[in-house]
Amino acid sequence: MRSQSLGDGDAAPWRDQRLSPTERAEALLPKMSLEEKIAQLVGVWVGAEASGEGVAPHQSDMISDLPPWSTVIRYGLGQLTRPFGTAPVDPVLGARSLAASQAQIVAASRFGIPAQVHEECLTGFAAWRATVYPTPLSWGASFDPELVEAMADRIGRSMRAAGVHQGLAPVLDVTRDYRWGRTEETIGEDPYLVGTTGAAYVRGLERAGVVATLKHFAGYSASRGGRNLAPVPMGRRELADVILPPFEMALRLGGARSVMNSYAEIDGLPVAADRGLLTGLLRAEWGFTGTVVADYFAVRFLQTLHRVAEDSADAARLALRAGIDVELPTVDAFGEPLVEAVRRGEVDEALVDCALRRVLIQKIELGLLDEGWQELPDDVASLRLDDEASQDVAVRLARESVVLLRNTGVLPLPVATRVALVGPVADDPMAMLGCYSFPNHVGVNHSDFGLGVDIPTLRDELTRRVPLLTHEPGCAITGEDTSGIPAAVAAATAADVCVLAVGDRAGMFGRGTSGEGCDAVDLRLPGVQADLVRAVLATGTPVVLVLMTGRPYALGPEFDAAAAVVQAFFLGQLGGQALAEVLTGEVNPSGRLPVSVPRDAGGLPSTYLAPPLGRRNKVSSVDPTPAYPFGHGLSYTTFEWSDATVVEPRDDPAAWPVDGEVRVRITVTNSGERAGTEVVQLYLHDPVAQTTRPVVRLIGYTRLPLAPGEVAYVTFGVPADVASFTGLTGERIVEPGDVELRFGRSSGDVAAALPLRLVGTERQVGYERELLTSVRIEPLVAVPQSA
Repeated sequence: MRSQSLGDGDAAPWRDQRLSPTERAEALLPKMSLEEKIAQLVGVWVGAEASGEGVAPHQSDMISDLPPWSTVIRYGLGQLTRPFGTAPVDPVLGARSLAASQAQIVAASRFGIPAQVHEECLTGFAAWRATVYPTPLSWGASFDPELVEAMADRIGRSMRAAGVHQGLAPVLDVTRDYRWGRTEETIGEDPYLVGTTGAAYVRGLERAGVVATLKHFAGYSASRGGRNLAPVPMGRRELADVILPPFEMALRLGGARSVMNSYAEIDGLPVAADRGLLTGLLRAEWGFTGTVVADYFAVRFLQTLHRVAEDSADAARLALRAGIDVELPTVDAFGEPLVEAVRRGEVDEALVDCALRRVLIQKIELGLLDEGWQELPDDVASLRLDDEASQDVAVRLARESVVLLRNTGVLPLPVATRVALVGPVADDPMAMLGCYSFPNHVGVNHSDFGLGVDIPTLRDELTRRVPLLTHEPGCAITGEDTSGIPAAVAAATAADVCVLAVGDRAGMFGRGTSGEGCDAVDLRLPGVQADLVRAVLATGTPVVLVLMTGRPYALGPEFDAAAAVVQAFFLGQLGGQALAEVLTGEVNPSGRLPVSVPRDAGGLPSTYLAPPLGRRNKVSSVDPTPAYPFGHGLSYTTFEWSDATVVEPRDDPAAWPVDGEVRVRITVTNSGERAGTEVVQLYLHDPVAQTTRPVVRLIGYTRLPLAPGEVAYVTFGVPADVASFTGLTGERIVEPGDVELRFGRSSGDVAAALPLRLVGTERQVGYERELLTSVRIEPLVAVPQSA
């Protein structure tokens, strides 16, 4: 039973579903004491690890002994932190335990307010026995937002069935330096790809009734040297044109209801204390009305790491004033220090009320204050977090995200071929998983429980398809031991083809080669894997180099001897199946690179979004040209692109109004002998602008499945707003002048270019501008194949 407000009897307007969420929150807020208010602004993390093997930065430093549970919840509680994602727990037992905790929280509160429950969900619900999906880099490689949305819907449904209300995903950081360990968590290096894919994820999660939390707002991925939690030397123009657009898309096109602050400091100002960003931009300019939650320990980090706060009370003051509503993961600065600061007059209680109002409105929207709310779902006994429908989405996304970079004809593998499978990741199930998957994130500290889900390796799946298969690991992922290389060389020498699988092991804070806190000095393959590659290539046996990684590694001239190169970015629990299907030709590869693959391991890694001086030129001896550019990917069939044209405006096809739309079309034909999917990409080239601009940037794309001989028109409708950028005054503008729309197989392979001119007067645009390029596909009559 819910407790009621003192003196109100049965009249509790905050439970009246005929009133709006705002009206209900306003009715409750003035009845709450200061302690009850602030209790709604904190989370509690029960059972968090403090041994140094944690999953959050400085967790062992920040976690201290909590007071007894009854003391923690005596005034209510805002959030419960990761009841499923802290240790392995049977899903049904976990749901029952969570319901029991909620019943205690409701009973202890004067107003019977349940806690909002949050979990990580970047590669699936981060719980034991839950489906593990591909990492975000794989989402980007698929160029398939619709499938990503379907994945997020499955994730959200499983979370709600378990009693979880909020997911800490998606990551919308645009990759700026591949050495950064969290590159695997990003969708890619292009803001349009990140924004459209991230918005799709948000739609799926929110449709399932789970609050999506955008992270990390903002600038986290642009740290100096690619180091985690390092300062960000970024100007406001880069912030506006590269970093912020994905967040705008996810809010406007996805409907996200929560945002998590970035750990970053931008130009000396920590985001957690940046009122201009969290309140001025996010709320006042963009109109965001949801909650801003603190990244784990970010409030106290204002004191301990950034050193802009004197103590925990000062940190709470700065964060609350900036616009952070909820302190996560556990009660700390927003606890007793904030209560005392308000009583001393150091913090205006109106700031507490402002944050509380947003928290209450969100809880009301989730149904937590409705009379019919119940702690335990009726069908909890049948709760299953890894079902066939989820696995189907997981394997389809894995298939679509495998990228064929190079192929001299060795792929697909003939079934009767003698294949040597070599490499340290070939028979390692963990090589399929990102650092935020439950087995890697939490399960590594609980090995007695097992993985929780079946994760077949590449060796398992290839053995089912290739009878004449031998295997030698050759070396470990890390370390200097080369003693296994001779056996690998012998296996490759005796085979017709060698599949050489090298890559990463995701982990946390130095416990892996990729993942949070696992940053790289350079982009060489970890350990002695490059020595293994050189030795195997020297055998003369055709080599299929398979990279199973969390970041792109440099593929310089010494790798050119590979007969084929396949890139996979942590494909999830069924990644072994997807890879084997692509290698043997059961699946025609259709993935495209969401990041460029560099040719040089040294120097400063740079993405394709570079102005002319960021490209190869005569004034530097360093050539940053990648081995494989953003958007690149091959197929087992061939496609012909032809007849690029401007469809509208008809009267003057070259004139593109600064407040209008241009429609451009290209014809694509599957000229090969098998069905395949082409990814048609549209890029903008702005040759002269008032500020330096990227040589090209993606502004539209679509997947195009075609049968052999099939032909289709692909038409893009491009609003002029999509061509906008931050001008000299710091405002976003559409500038008149010559531009070019380029149809590309990748950012470096232009199939056709259409010269246009933006006409009119310079036009200022803002948050309400058009964000999307529309796509229309018109299939034509199939063309018969020639004899």
